[in-house]
Amino acid sequence: MGDRTPDFREDLKDRVEEELDEPPMYRVLLHNDDYTTMEFVVEVLQQVFHKSPSEATRIMLLVHKSGTGLCGVYTEEIAETKVALVHHLARKNGYPLQCSMEEA
Repeated sequence: MGDRTPDFREDLKDRVEEELDEPPMYRVLLHNDDYTTMEFVVEVLQQVFHKSPSEATRIMLLVHKSGTGLCGVYTEEIAETKVALVHHLARKNGYPLQCSMEEA
């Protein structure tokens, strides 16, 4: 064997990087309604989306004033799980809170 080693690793790395695409991302939105309390929305934003109290309050007010608010942007599976969790918590607590996802 000589001093030269084939540069297979670099070729493979370049090819793999070219073939990998970022997964599609999805926005998760909360929707305003006339029944869900503001306190419950803030609690959901803190528990499900890990927002600080001030950020959760800001998003809740946006939902209240404009009808929808962005909770975060996630991969499809995570977004689906968060939407399902919001619906589960809302129904468990007797609220009609709606949450949806849309491609970012």
